[in-house]
Amino acid sequence: MATQKLYAGAKLREMRQRLELTQKDFAAKLGVSLPYLNQMENNNRPVSTTVVLALAQEFGMDVTELSAGDSERLVSDMREAMADPVFAEDPPPLADLRLTASNAPAFARAFLTLHRAYRQTHERLASLDEALGREDSRIQASPWEEVRDFFHYCDNYIDAVDRAAEHFAGSADVRTAATKALENAGISILYSDMDGLRGYNSEGRSLHLSNRASPSTQVFQLLLQVALLSQDKLLEATLDFARFQSEEARAIAKIGLANYFAGAALMPYSRFLQAAQEDRHDLERLATRFGASIEQVAHRLSTLQRPGAKGIPFFFVRVDQAGTITKRHSATRLQFARFGGACPLWNVHRAFETPGHFLRQLAETPDGVRYISLARDISKSGGSFGSPVRRYAIALGCEVRHADALVYADNLDLNNDSAYEPIGISCRICERTDCHQRSVPPLERRLTIDIDQRGVLPYEVN
Repeated sequence: MATQKLYAGAKLREMRQRLELTQKDFAAKLGVSLPYLNQMENNNRPVSTTVVLALAQEFGMDVTELSAGDSERLVSDMREAMADPVFAEDPPPLADLRLTASNAPAFARAFLTLHRAYRQTHERLASLDEALGREDSRIQASPWEEVRDFFHYCDNYIDAVDRAAEHFAGSADVRTAATKALENAGISILYSDMDGLRGYNSEGRSLHLSNRASPSTQVFQLLLQVALLSQDKLLEATLDFARFQSEEARAIAKIGLANYFAGAALMPYSRFLQAAQEDRHDLERLATRFGASIEQVAHRLSTLQRPGAKGIPFFFVRVDQAGTITKRHSATRLQFARFGGACPLWNVHRAFETPGHFLRQLAETPDGVRYISLARDISKSGGSFGSPVRRYAIALGCEVRHADALVYADNLDLNNDSAYEPIGISCRICERTDCHQRSVPPLERRLTIDIDQRGVLPYEVN
């Protein structure tokens, strides 16, 4: 099999600019000519083995960054945007989208922003939104989507926040450390029978926590409050870097960063990575070991992307009972639909049928990549009789090549082609022609309709 050439011009240029080097100086340090470097940065030539080695030896860089960039995410997001009926007449071929993602990622993101603005305008018009009539109205991403995309394109790993949380946790009991930090700041911690999880009174310098919440939730909320109070400068600096379009998005992102700090302190990077490898990523063992919930552990596993000390690239997703994706991240080639639900053939939807049990699935996407996927339902009680119960399902998975490192892969027939179930991303961009669960036709295929014949679908995909 021929080795796939690595075209990573945008990432190479980004590295050079981060080092504040001219092309001439960068070429000299890499041991290549200036024209050769220029051709690599413009994707006219693949990145050579000499350059890869020089990046590692000269600059100590994690060279996996070259191939772990945004390209696959951008391609997936653009394909989904192209599924919009407005492009149905003449959609660009997949090869063009890949070239755009590799050679002009900034243009690709601008296109996605423009399509998002169009989509929101269309939705507002459809609902007769009054905001479009105001002179000062602006078409922009919803705050929630903007924050979601920020974490998505940061690989769900925020280095400065992660390291600060690890430093805070040290080797002490993290609940004790968090309680002591708040008490030293003059904040009293009170537990009461409250409806919410956490309430902070800045004037009274008191933190109220629900005694109905589980111990893992209580310690998480303690750490979240520590982040908001003791790490404010770090969080604000990170928010400045992100340049959110609205104060609402900035506020949501600040909560997200505080949550990130809490999870990273509860499960400090180096200790958690080592424990995950020792326990072969057994979620239940890790939850007991770190006093965390199953969902917290699964989410944390998806963030282990520290340069030079990366864990297994996992995807992580949470869906509600309607199939709507409420959390999503992928460090793998598998990308999720930005809008709507996930593929109905995926085991995450079946998790609601078997509460309290892990479901394992071997799956293959249309591009031929094979995955092992783990799914489980997650119920969040209100803490008292009559309180509403929130029900979700989570899925965690990785490419099958990492199966030896997962306890969940034991006894699965990994070499049996028929053991792999076909899954996709979104019906509009799924290339499968014979899916019995297809809801709408694929964008890039022609249809044949025969009024005298009816199969599983009322049309045939060519």
